[in-house]
Amino acid sequence: MPPVRKRARVYDPVKTRAAVVAQFGNVRRAVATLTPAQLALPTRLAGWTVRDLAAHLTMAVATVSRNLDRDEPPKAELSLLQWPSATAGRAADICAGTRDLAAANPDLDALFARTGERLAEALAAAPADRLLAARTGAMTLADYLVTRTVELVVHTDDLNAAVPGLDVPYDRRALAAATRLLADTLADRAPGGATEVRIPPYAVVQCVEGPRHTRGTPPNVVETDPLTWIRLATGRVTWHDAVEQAKVAASGERADLGALLPLMA
Repeated sequence: MPPVRKRARVYDPVKTRAAVVAQFGNVRRAVATLTPAQLALPTRLAGWTVRDLAAHLTMAVATVSRNLDRDEPPKAELSLLQWPSATAGRAADICAGTRDLAAANPDLDALFARTGERLAEALAAAPADRLLAARTGAMTLADYLVTRTVELVVHTDDLNAAVPGLDVPYDRRALAAATRLLADTLADRAPGGATEVRIPPYAVVQCVEGPRHTRGTPPNVVETDPLTWIRLATGRVTWHDAVEQAKVAASGERADLGALLPLMA
């Protein structure tokens, strides 16, 4: 029998909105403390400085209000679990747009302030089921905001990696949503019940074809923490390195997820 595909996870739109606003605020406060020398530091994103990365974070959030300004499309084109695959084709445009935005906005705090104000105004009047004409494909506002938690958490981690001691905090709701979306994406791409992937305290999914377990400890188990999982899913760290550094515990013959990762770049 083919693997059974599980029902899609439901996210609370009120909590997701709050998570996006909170994490954007965390980033804004941290960026405001950066010196010119720190803003000029390189990041793990090829060719991007910290200034570029900070500008990109405003771009990732500004797409919410910008998409709400567009006419509503007639129907949804993209499910939440399809979104990670849909981002790959836009990498070049995003890179060019990010550099242009950073160059045009030397006052980053003013850019963050304008972006936050527009976001608050747009969300105040928009229902969760409002369709957005996103460039990756039309989807509901509720789903699109879940994708923003991924953007914010991933790039918060990039900022923290680039600037020693910055330590931008992660909103718990944003980290949870990002972790769950990427875990569910793995389960959707590799359906099955042979391997259990545990990312405490936010997610447990079963994936990979093979014998299913019905009770007791599964024969194939992968366990890691949320940030390591997000780095694996987005290509910030390789499976081999994460296992070698004991950031991932993997047991069982079907517990090697290296061929399935990353899920998005």
